Amino acid sequence: MHILSTLLAVAPVLVAAQNCPLQFDGRVPKSAKLGLLDTAKSPFNADYVKGAGLKWSEIAKFPKVSPPSLFDGSTYKAIEVTIDDTSIFAPSADNVQIGFRRAELMPTTNTGSDPSTTGIKTLHFSVRADTSRPLNYTHEYQLVFLESADYSTNQFALKTGSIIDDSDPRGHLKKNWLRLVGNVANDNGGKTLFEVPFGKDWHNFGLRLDFTKNTTQVFYSPSILPLIPVTPPIHNDISGQGQLHFGLLKKPIGKNFTDMPHQGYQEPGIHEGAIFGGIFEEDSTHGC
Repeated sequence: MHILSTLLAVAPVLVAAQNCPLQFDGRVPKSAKLGLLDTAKSPFNADYVKGAGLKWSEIAKFPKVSPPSLFDGSTYKAIEVTIDDTSIFAPSADNVQIGFRRAELMPTTNTGSDPSTTGIKTLHFSVRADTSRPLNYTHEYQLVFLESADYSTNQFALKTGSIIDDSDPRGHLKKNWLRLVGNVANDNGGKTLFEVPFGKDWHNFGLRLDFTKNTTQVFYSPSILPLIPVTPPIHNDISGQGQLHFGLLKKPIGKNFTDMPHQGYQEPGIHEGAIFGGIFEEDSTHGC
């Protein structure tokens, strides 16, 4: 079951925020200036993932949104990730990803081999659309994903738009939905774990990631309502550690890709964004 109303009916128990040990905290203090994102004091890696030659202070924005996201409250503020025609990631001079337009925040302490992808962790984040920088839903976007340490797969990904390798025959009717999929190396691009229409308000997620049992449990709420469990723990291969990404990875349009990062078409004149809040991860080893 993936429709929110159905899941609410079978999972009515509210889950309150708990004071659990933090693995990392990506929430942005209210007093922060954009220049912070270009420094070692940023909660996110100042060097990745962004267009060649760009600074995060040129990409990110601190939008005025009301209410604040569920886990930001009066202490923290939302951060927006934007993309345009210059959002072409070039990991090296001979690896320029012209097929993608992308900009993704990566928590500084999440190195790919750190404890954030071991044991039992609960990842929190909120996301909302920016109506002044609308997405182009003829493309697929990845908004949040865990990329394995060997770069071979994404163990989970929150997607929207026209999802490539979509096995759902009604997928073309759900372009403006948020779809959380499991390991993309399996099940024709990733088994759908949960989906919900991508409205204009906040969408709050808690992902309980049990790296010891390879399960993912989804908690969700709209607006500023408390999270509730919307799935049981679902078997999903989240092994391989890796790094978390929060932002926009816009995939190209076209067919029969053999090298998607370097192929396909992106229309010029891109002016798009997605707003995030409440990014942090708790250590849930002791049931927290």
